[in-house]
Amino acid sequence: MQIVDDIKPCYPLFRDDDYKESLKNKQDLFEEKVPDDKIAETFEWTTTKEYQELNFAREALTINPAKACQPLGAVLCALGFEKTLPYVHGSQGCVAYFRTYFNRHFKEPIACVSDSMTEDAAVFGGQKNMFDGLENAKALYKPEMIAVSTTCMAEVIGDDLNAFINNSKKEGHIAQDYPVPFAHTPSFVGSHTTGWDNMFEGIARYFTLNTMEGKAPGQNGKLNFVPGFETYLGNYRVIARMMKEMGVEASILSNPTEVLDTPSDGEYRMYAGGTTMDEVKDAPNAFNTILLQPWQLEKTKKFVENTWNHEVPKLNIPMGLAWTDEFLMKVSEITGKEIPASLELERGRLMDMMQDSHTWLHGKKFALYGDPDFVMGMTQFLLELGAEPLHVLSNNANKRWGKAMDKLLASSPYGAKAKVYVGNDLWHLRSLCFTEKPDFLIGNSYGKYIQRDTAHKGPQFEVPLIRLGFPIFDRHHLHRMTTLGYEGAMYILTTLVNAVLEKLDDETRGMGTTDFNYDLVR
Repeated sequence: MQIVDDIKPCYPLFRDDDYKESLKNKQDLFEEKVPDDKIAETFEWTTTKEYQELNFAREALTINPAKACQPLGAVLCALGFEKTLPYVHGSQGCVAYFRTYFNRHFKEPIACVSDSMTEDAAVFGGQKNMFDGLENAKALYKPEMIAVSTTCMAEVIGDDLNAFINNSKKEGHIAQDYPVPFAHTPSFVGSHTTGWDNMFEGIARYFTLNTMEGKAPGQNGKLNFVPGFETYLGNYRVIARMMKEMGVEASILSNPTEVLDTPSDGEYRMYAGGTTMDEVKDAPNAFNTILLQPWQLEKTKKFVENTWNHEVPKLNIPMGLAWTDEFLMKVSEITGKEIPASLELERGRLMDMMQDSHTWLHGKKFALYGDPDFVMGMTQFLLELGAEPLHVLSNNANKRWGKAMDKLLASSPYGAKAKVYVGNDLWHLRSLCFTEKPDFLIGNSYGKYIQRDTAHKGPQFEVPLIRLGFPIFDRHHLHRMTTLGYEGAMYILTTLVNAVLEKLDDETRGMGTTDFNYDLVR
């Protein structure tokens, strides 16, 4: 029973006696509850090497895959363009999922529509849904561009987006010259990073494929940056800042920083900021195009090289010290601009931080998971810090990435004990955290269940989660942080070393037992 002067949230409310009694009655009366000792026995078995071998023999089941589906990435890509409405051709429930996924991460309203395909559309095709959907979306929400992607339903029945959009224009539902770029984004292959890549290629193709006459690299004096599926808003801003300090005119192609970080001032902004259509049309005239997450932008790379005639430089994601160095030196080489003293000073501060924290991070073992570029950049920085990657997992990577990761780990003595897992899921990683325990786990919010399970076995088995990646649902404002460049390396380093020190405080807080190491100065 709640009291108006003492309203409790669900925790600790559900620990009150009346709620515990209600739960027990539910279990006794309506559930065929397994005895507690059998639950404990089974749990213990799932922490063993025997279970791990069975777990890794799985073929027809994925448990917590550490990836999302293609249309999610397509929606994020579309949000990065000025006055653009993401439109998903498919079922309404899928789009509700995409919106809530981003709502929970960015803590912002997400504008995205669906043409609500149902059973009749699944049988007869969804063209009529698109006729009505495009016309209504344009009339109601007044976007200057609608970017169309698809869900599983539309892909399974073979709906042709190009034909449907052209027929919508012929029938007069939208104007002939109204921009409606599209991408086929089937959820049953690839992942959210594939969807972003497909959507960007679709937008670039729409605006530039047939208008290349008179365009040539270097004409506008700019440098293009394609971010890929990027959810740290600080990363867009740090690229813009570094280029400004270098005197480089940069075009960030798909930049959702404004629409995903609007102020609370009484005005709702369905559209805010973003890359303009004119910037996209002019992009082939840039000196070159740099892919910030090259492992997830293969389709974009092919289009940029074959259509825009840009020789895309071979670079890694600019995370950590060395790869940020390489990134800035390549920008300098392409543009002829010198790296300014301000960035050299920033680099020196990062070096100072690394030296200050080295003793605490040296030899610490980390398991990590996430998207391919993030995991590779994170591994590179761990090696630079003298930390030891142990289990390195990416569900949506490919075999070439796995070989590149093996090569990276072999380049440092700190990578000697690491093993790379391509296509595995978080239930596999759970087994690894029991049988070969790391000191910490790096990844998104879903890793908290591995921390809970390891802690349940006993305090000495707990693997604390350090939240880096996407999505972060259970902490606030981390999406505004930065992981790229020297600034991003400073944030990551601060996060890692303070997690180590927090764990040390937890272990040395025992009054009269361990508090001889409960030091004021670390």
